[in-house]
Amino acid sequence: MLEGRDGLPEALKVLLAAYPRQGWSADPGFDGLVRFWMERHMMFRALSQRLGGLAQAHLAGEAEGPAAAAGIARAGNLFLGELHGHHTIEDRHYFPVLAARDARIASGFALLERDHEALDGHLARFAEAANGALQALTGSADARPATEAFHAEVLGLERLLERHLTDEEDLVVPVILHYGPEGLG
Repeated sequence: MLEGRDGLPEALKVLLAAYPRQGWSADPGFDGLVRFWMERHMMFRALSQRLGGLAQAHLAGEAEGPAAAAGIARAGNLFLGELHGHHTIEDRHYFPVLAARDARIASGFALLERDHEALDGHLARFAEAANGALQALTGSADARPATEAFHAEVLGLERLLERHLTDEEDLVVPVILHYGPEGLG
């Protein structure tokens, strides 16, 4: 379960042992799909940090409500839309192709799909908290409680998303480096 996991189970790290993270960028197979995949993950990390920073800036008195709301709306829409699209293509195309490449780690892709399902609930709560903050930040009411709730939701989601992205990278990247990107493009 994503919420209680502190990394991939050891049985799923067989290719990670042969392709450790610190050597990925030097591997000839890194450029192309792997680099693109990692850049997408970095974008999700950056957007979640941006969202938390926008809420924190308002709470610290460094950003007025309408400015914070505009930033949250832009970054939040991009974050949700891109993340849903990313997970959809992984579940429907990438994961089935990658799972078929090595039976030793096939169950890892089912684990990542379950992560996506778990994240859906967190993303729905994130969207609800974001909408509450946006209404408060652009209204005449005290926006602090709604912004605090949104900030807490962002921090919780950021922790789970980091766990998922790291585990996904530790499973997916070694498979692509070992077997190549054929059939994924």
